[in-house]
Amino acid sequence: MAVARVTEIISGSQKGFKDAIEQGIDRANKTLKNVEGAWVKDQSIILDKGKIKEYRVVMKVTFVLDD
Repeated sequence: MAVARVTEIISGSQKGFKDAIEQGIDRANKTLKNVEGAWVKDQSIILDKGKIKEYRVVMKVTFVLDD
């Protein structure tokens, strides 16, 4: 039986939400072993003088713990 853990991460991108998700998952894979999935909990944008400066996502990342 596998045991998994969920951790919340925030990732940002100047390109878009898809890029923010991909950067967050890439970074999670560098630190966490056995990443199995992710759920995008929230999306937001940061504005600067009415223009989009950054796209941000809050994700819950699931990874399986080693035996």
